[in-house]
Amino acid sequence: MSNALALTIRVIVIAVSLWVATLIVPGIDNTAGTSSSRAGTLIVVALIFGLINAVLKPLIKVVGCPFYVLTLGLIGLVVNALLFMLVGYIAEGLGVPFRVEGFGPAFVGAIVVAVVGFVLHFLIPDRLDHR
Repeated sequence: MSNALALTIRVIVIAVSLWVATLIVPGIDNTAGTSSSRAGTLIVVALIFGLINAVLKPLIKVVGCPFYVLTLGLIGLVVNALLFMLVGYIAEGLGVPFRVEGFGPAFVGAIVVAVVGFVLHFLIPDRLDHR
């Protein structure tokens, strides 16, 4: 399969994970009006999320390596929450109707997105999802 298909699948998985987070985590909101605009918002936020994780997360892991070792990786939960807050901030700055209202919702939302993403990637055949 092509890399474009794998990328599309990843974006859709992130968008679905974000949608689940908006449903179950108070403080994470997609305030777009219609169903199609909500779906478009989730796709845009998924692209921002993927870009942030692709660029910043590796840098943070390298710079913060001693903290990851010292906390046995638990600092990763805090880093993921802060990156999730950054995604919400960037989305709002771009005028995308997606909002993350603080560290608590970002912390829980990052866990929800990770768990839902893991389950979805587990269900998708490896020939389609080149991870």
